[in-house]
Amino acid sequence: MNSMDKLLEIMTTLRDPVKGCPWDREQDFSSIAPYTIEEAYEVADAIDRNDMQSLRGELGDLLFQVVYHAQLAAEKNCFEFNDVVEGINKKLQQRHPHVFGNETVDNAKAQSQAWEQQKLQERRAAAQDAFVSILAGISLNLPALGRAQKIQLRAAHAGFDWNNIRDVMLKIEEEIKELTSELSGLTDPMRLQDELGDLLFSCVNLARHMDIDAESALRAANRKFEQRFRYIEGSLHAQHRSLEDASLEEMDRLWEESKSSMSR
Repeated sequence: MNSMDKLLEIMTTLRDPVKGCPWDREQDFSSIAPYTIEEAYEVADAIDRNDMQSLRGELGDLLFQVVYHAQLAAEKNCFEFNDVVEGINKKLQQRHPHVFGNETVDNAKAQSQAWEQQKLQERRAAAQDAFVSILAGISLNLPALGRAQKIQLRAAHAGFDWNNIRDVMLKIEEEIKELTSELSGLTDPMRLQDELGDLLFSCVNLARHMDIDAESALRAANRKFEQRFRYIEGSLHAQHRSLEDASLEEMDRLWEESKSSMSR
């Protein structure tokens, strides 16, 4: 028995009505979905940390999530794990005609555009010729930054985009002015949220024009802030003090110290 068959057997045993695990027997698609999302983020975290040992384990955890959902579907006679594998095999071949067929592409950008066009054709075929927006199929459960970037990318492929980064920067400046204007008055909180959302959306546009993944950029910023803030905590702890004992000026000084310390 190969490793994959063993994993499928373990999953079936965990769900067995008689000898299975009580917790696993109680789960359904909805209850497992949050774990699937969590495991995907843990894979991304291991990659960010360049921790190959952790990545191996996290990929296993993510694979188990796929197996779990396939088992739930099999119990409902919807599909099985092999159907999932056959489906992705077929999809990858269809979306890479330049590899598995006779078509050619000039570069990675052209392939990305062809990929999006192929997906649009598949969505329209599934809708049986009914109108399908080019924005259809972008998951509502994606993180907001990532979803914004996908929305913008789809629109850009249709020709609805800024001509250059300078135009994007001007748009950001415009959004900052609008937000500043709202802040200067007694504004409805919803108006402030709306203007802030426009500013964030424009910043995602800038990231896209710079070929930077906005979600990854913010994760890196989060990690950098956390490292520097922990430096402040650690420095104060070494003096037998806490954050509450320090002034803002002292914390600012330690913050600047952390920047030079971590650059070495």
